[in-house]
Amino acid sequence: MSEEITNATILLVEDHNDLAATIGAYLEDSGYAMDYAADGSIALNLMEDNLYDVIILDLMMPKVNGIRVCTRLRERGDSTPILMLTARAGESDRVTGLELGADDYLTKPFSLRELTARVRSLLRRVRWERGTPEGVYADSRLEVDPARMLVRVAGGEVHLTRREFAILWHLISLGGRVVAREQILDAVWGLATIVEPRTVDAHIRTLRRKIGDDVIETLIGAGYRFRSRP
Repeated sequence: MSEEITNATILLVEDHNDLAATIGAYLEDSGYAMDYAADGSIALNLMEDNLYDVIILDLMMPKVNGIRVCTRLRERGDSTPILMLTARAGESDRVTGLELGADDYLTKPFSLRELTARVRSLLRRVRWERGTPEGVYADSRLEVDPARMLVRVAGGEVHLTRREFAILWHLISLGGRVVAREQILDAVWGLATIVEPRTVDAHIRTLRRKIGDDVIETLIGAGYRFRSRP
């Protein structure tokens, strides 16, 4: 990643379509990939299958509001940074959002430049805390580029979900060492997750269908390891 960390993916949860379009267009122009959800229930569904670098979350929404989304994410151990948006300027509302697990708080109306600066600040913090995979893995059949989220098998590009990619790169980064399902859950889903360990098995099966059965080896009773080729 560059210092600006512009190859991040952001989930914007905002029920006002015009505002969502304005924010999304500005952030896309700044180099970020965007996903959108018009209410909290859609957002929670998206987060079941995708990994995001930052979540921009409106506080007041129909069906499932921002408070419930934030609470649900933190209860299940998801540590994705959350920037909460709200029209409420009171101190108690800001404190409530932060106590529930939001990382930052921005009151409407706000400037798009300030919003982008806060997103960059959250991304820098995560980069410093977690580190960022560097380099490109390549062997005679498989190429994996974490900076571009690119995977090629026998020269052809293969689409992986963000969780699938995270699992694959985690295994690659261990250099062939065996890793237990629980360790993969901690690395990809977050500590204290309530996701069942068998979820890892399902993702591994999908990975094998996409990149080949012999790339990830199962060691019964121990876990998984990546098998490199010459």
